Amino acid sequence: MKTSRPGSPSFSINHGHDSSRIGRDYPPGLPDREVLDIAHREQRILITNDKDFGDLIFQRELPHTGIILLRLPLDSTAQQKIAALERLFATHQDQLFRYVVVTPRGVRVR
Repeated sequence: MKTSRPGSPSFSINHGHDSSRIGRDYPPGLPDREVLDIAHREQRILITNDKDFGDLIFQRELPHTGIILLRLPLDSTAQQKIAALERLFATHQDQLFRYVVVTPRGVRVR
């Protein structure tokens, strides 16, 4: 869904997942709530760097299929983001359907 480069088809297909991307597969500029609705309807985990999705699921209690919030430095390279996601997939596979925050220091699951 709304992703950084790690959500690109080449990354996800190599890891046994398919992906879609806002701006490529859906009109750019969709409101966050609509992005979340699409992800939930299609049973997709949303990978994003936008904290607003946490507000939607915790304050408004909207349904979701999982959100991965990348809280990495703004100057992180695509390779660094991919490495962070690979670590997450290797260590937290059973928790990906929750709200997961990935930081340079590690992973938090809510």
